[in-house]
Amino acid sequence: MSSFFINQLSKILFCIVRVIKETNRMMFMRLSLAIVCVVSLAIFRVSLAQNSPQDYLNAHKAARAIVGVGPMRWDAKVASYARNYVNKLKGSCKLVHSGGPYGENLAWGSTDLSGTAAVNMWVAEKPKYDYNSNSCVGGECRHYTQVVWRNSVRLGCAKVRCNNGGTIISCNYDPPGNYVNQRPYLRVLQQPLDVFDV
Repeated sequence: MSSFFINQLSKILFCIVRVIKETNRMMFMRLSLAIVCVVSLAIFRVSLAQNSPQDYLNAHKAARAIVGVGPMRWDAKVASYARNYVNKLKGSCKLVHSGGPYGENLAWGSTDLSGTAAVNMWVAEKPKYDYNSNSCVGGECRHYTQVVWRNSVRLGCAKVRCNNGGTIISCNYDPPGNYVNQRPYLRVLQQPLDVFDV
């Protein structure tokens, strides 16, 4: 074989190797991009998963079931009210109650806060509610009492990401709760009567 032919063959082989490397690099980049997309979608779905109407309802249902109160149902009108109001708070990111026609719980987070986490914050006030005196003892409990208020049967919640990166969540309740001198729920008889004690 002539040196010219060997030289040309070397150049062709070099080009083939280069194309294979570039193809592998492109495949690697495409695969990497695909992995990033899948992970991002999974994270996005997790964040959405804790902010759906059903997630808000489930968190309320769990707290209400513990004290014998029935579940709530999602109400589009109440949710629209919550959404319109929290959008007004986007600039200030301050917890200021709307003073509207519904019961209302507000929660704030310095970063992203899920709806489920907000409801759990309100429910965490339960130990501060004293059923016997029907009052808060040692701190705030009125968010909790609104969550379990037996006459509140319609729920609507909304979340907004504030301009400063914080989050505000509002849940509104219809009819509203937390009426003075009314209990949020009625305690069921703790011990069954023994028929022989009559």
